[in-house]
Amino acid sequence: MAKIAYILLCHKDPDGVIAQARRLTAAGDFIAIHFDLRSSAKDYAQIQQALSGNPAVAFATKRVRCGWGEWSLVQATLNTVDAALRAFARATHVYMLSGDCMPTKTAEYVHGFLDSSDCDFIESFDFFTSGWIKTGMRDERILYRHWFNERSHKGLFYTALHWQKRLKLERKVPHDIQMMIGSQWWCLRRRTVEQVLAFCKTRPDVMRFFRTTWIPDETFFQTLVRHLVPQPQIRTRTLTFLMFTDYGYPVTFYNDQYDLLIRQDYLFARKISPDAQGLKERLGQLYAAKGISFAISDEGRRLFNFLVGRGRVGRRFSRRFWETESTIGRDRTLLIITCKKWHIAKRLVERIRQITKLPTVDYVFNEASTPLPDLGGIQTTLEKRTRHRRALMRMLFDYWQTNVLVVCIDPANIDLIQDFYNDKSQTRILEIHCAFSEDDLIGHAKRIGLAADHTPPEVLDRLLTTIRFDVRFEKDRIRDAGFAGYQQMRQSASVDENTVPLAKFLDIPLELAREIAATPSLFVD
Repeated sequence: MAKIAYILLCHKDPDGVIAQARRLTAAGDFIAIHFDLRSSAKDYAQIQQALSGNPAVAFATKRVRCGWGEWSLVQATLNTVDAALRAFARATHVYMLSGDCMPTKTAEYVHGFLDSSDCDFIESFDFFTSGWIKTGMRDERILYRHWFNERSHKGLFYTALHWQKRLKLERKVPHDIQMMIGSQWWCLRRRTVEQVLAFCKTRPDVMRFFRTTWIPDETFFQTLVRHLVPQPQIRTRTLTFLMFTDYGYPVTFYNDQYDLLIRQDYLFARKISPDAQGLKERLGQLYAAKGISFAISDEGRRLFNFLVGRGRVGRRFSRRFWETESTIGRDRTLLIITCKKWHIAKRLVERIRQITKLPTVDYVFNEASTPLPDLGGIQTTLEKRTRHRRALMRMLFDYWQTNVLVVCIDPANIDLIQDFYNDKSQTRILEIHCAFSEDDLIGHAKRIGLAADHTPPEVLDRLLTTIRFDVRFEKDRIRDAGFAGYQQMRQSASVDENTVPLAKFLDIPLELAREIAATPSLFVD
């Protein structure tokens, strides 16, 4: 059975460190602790005294003064890993933790998970091509030398970088190394860690290189593991659940997020609020429990992005170059059907296609599977379609050799609708107003990944309130936008009542519009 040597890097909260060590070792595992040399000597003495009688606890061979983004964090990790391997001969895995981490599964589950996979778990993406870094410096992290801490000596940090660039002192990555990047929270097999430590002793050139890189804890182990271990034995993921805001700060979890955390496909989570004592107590009790099964829904990231994004209308202050330089065509008419229930809109456009012979496209900006002709690659991804939206529409008009095209767009994409209205082409919009039951909203949440079959009822209740408001908000935005040629069909209206707006929208005789409006089971879910 797997035996884990946890590597705990910490700098505060001695009571929490002591509790964490006792909790993890009580389940038969080990822990090696590095307490930042900058921190209180009194706090460190308290930790040592409280854990001195526990044979499953070790301390780093040499403590280091740690600074964010510095080599010191990697050195502290190496010192602690070395202590763990020396002290715990039975350890089969080494797992990186911080003082803000807590287990989200039972020890029984954790051990079973590791026993089932003979591999290393570490994010390891190509540094230059992966796009893992979202903001801030990228190539400068490694191609220039960094002797100063960006946070404590900002002026010196950027002055040194400026002069290196000006004097063209760019350096090269060691010739046999592919630079990788990823999260610093990993879980490695013992033999992999032993290989890393042996490599450190035989390759001083690589060690010198990393000592002056910026934020090496996101590149050092990620690069060496990929260099030393065959790719099939690496799972490019972390086993610690963590999320970041748009500003680069880690998301903090609180007492009411217990159910969310245990449903994610991870073994630990960070970062837990220091004030979330109730959450820490429940997760600590969970780790010691036995015979518990977990329903994994793994909706945490999508749910966070959904809820955070509700307040952002997303209006741009300037138009993109492909918007200013491209147009659908002055003599062309784009007919937009918007409806939150996609299956109803699809049913309607299929009937429009049959009766009027007009070319129609389903939710081209929402579903990657929407059938499209080969347009030279612009149609291959949702990102490309959205980025080059006018060019895509123009090419579809050209492909079908038509001056009228019907397209479905989700009401959440009001920026797309507004952009098409700003074009020189003629644009009309038809909104299909549908009734939403609770089952409809739950189905919608599952389709877009916000909920799963095992999502608890209390979580669904809170989620449905947000989605119900969101649907109402989107409808109001469509109406308040004052789009010219706006028409509306309603589920509660009769066929005759829906015929008139449909005829105006499609610019067809009432007889044909009535035939379309009378489509059998049009509004059936």
